[in-house]
Amino acid sequence: MNPLNIEKIDLNLLRVFEALYEEGSASKAALRLGVTQSAVSAALARLRHIYSDHLFYRTGRGLKPSRQSDELKPIISDALNKFRQSLSLANVEENRLQHRTLTLGWSDDYEIALGRLLIDRVASRFPGIRLVLKQTHRKIAAEMLMNRAVDIVVTTGGLLSNALQSELVGNGRYACLMDEKGCATASLTLAEYVARKHILISAGGLIGIVDEELAKLHMKRTIEASTTHFSAIPYLLKGSSAVVTLPAHAAHVLAEAFDLPFIACPLALPTYPIELAWRHDGLRDPAIVGVKSVLRELISTLHHVGIETERRPD
Repeated sequence: MNPLNIEKIDLNLLRVFEALYEEGSASKAALRLGVTQSAVSAALARLRHIYSDHLFYRTGRGLKPSRQSDELKPIISDALNKFRQSLSLANVEENRLQHRTLTLGWSDDYEIALGRLLIDRVASRFPGIRLVLKQTHRKIAAEMLMNRAVDIVVTTGGLLSNALQSELVGNGRYACLMDEKGCATASLTLAEYVARKHILISAGGLIGIVDEELAKLHMKRTIEASTTHFSAIPYLLKGSSAVVTLPAHAAHVLAEAFDLPFIACPLALPTYPIELAWRHDGLRDPAIVGVKSVLRELISTLHHVGIETERRPD
């Protein structure tokens, strides 16, 4: 696009591009923007002319972005977010966060433990913010932030980028769950723990922190199955004698919801860091600052299930 012709471009087209990319459908984008589907289609035709690219292709599951759209998305979202931030500096009486969508990346153990509380507290304090909750993990969290797929992440460290900022908000511990029918007592010895089959929760691979610590003791467990979803655990345990080791905050919530025994892990495991991370340009974004503060508060409420909260200086 020739920068000399920018005055001829309707900047609302960028909002259409963002909505199409994130919704993956012209009809859903129209609903999101409060316009007709024909208006979205007309805007897409103009966008294709401006960028000399098809931008989106129809598939059986909606619209698939082109390679150029993937490159444009972080640039366009950055431009729109900077404009939104500029509006927050305006001296107006309207809610400065009205109609703002903020995307949070975290794994579903945090979503299980804190998701409803987060939605309620954000709705109470910042009624203009709409939350989008996305699954992520430490191996892809930095990339998702850099590509603007998310605005904030809750992660267990590993963010190595000068373009990102992070804050340690706590240290987590582990606990175990089993199906009550396969559990004679509410505790396990280390020998009993190792003798049982295990379900591993992992984003990839079949070696976890439990295997690393057992190896130091010249011991080994038998992994029956591996899953990426904490929410599947109660169903994978049902009717079995298997045991699963998982973050204590998720174990506590699942134990209460599914009437499972909450069991202290008989193996001494190191704590893990709980971090909030965001891009540098989020420092002056009131939506990101506000949701970060809520997340910090909510994580501090998990101390009763093994989260050691970091104290912030007054």
